[in-house]
Amino acid sequence: MRSREYDLDFRDRSARIRAWGIGLMAVAGLLWTWVAVLLLTPYEVEREPDDQYPDKCESRLFTDRGTANEGLYKGDYCADERDWPEALAVLGLSLPVSLAGAVLFTTGTVNRTMSAHAEAMRELDKIADARGA
Repeated sequence: MRSREYDLDFRDRSARIRAWGIGLMAVAGLLWTWVAVLLLTPYEVEREPDDQYPDKCESRLFTDRGTANEGLYKGDYCADERDWPEALAVLGLSLPVSLAGAVLFTTGTVNRTMSAHAEAMRELDKIADARGA
């Protein structure tokens, strides 16, 4: 009976590990969504505080204009607001989070599956022993 209690405890720990993996992958998904918003959505920039008519800017991915440095020299406020380093930093942060989430999810899933397989093998052995085979 002790082995059954240990097995159930092992499955509970595996389920918690898997849940942590799902949580980390959800956080990575939110970070990827943030990157998509930064790169794909148009935005507005105020030239001064409480600007009544802010500049409307194209999305960073679909613009034909230059980077922040080039835009500042030409007086373009849009280029300074959203630039590639911020999006790449968020994307870089999401990589270890998603990797850790995938590893934890896979570990938890494999542990539970192997535990279920071991239990099924024990049950089959009991049935075979009862038949005298």
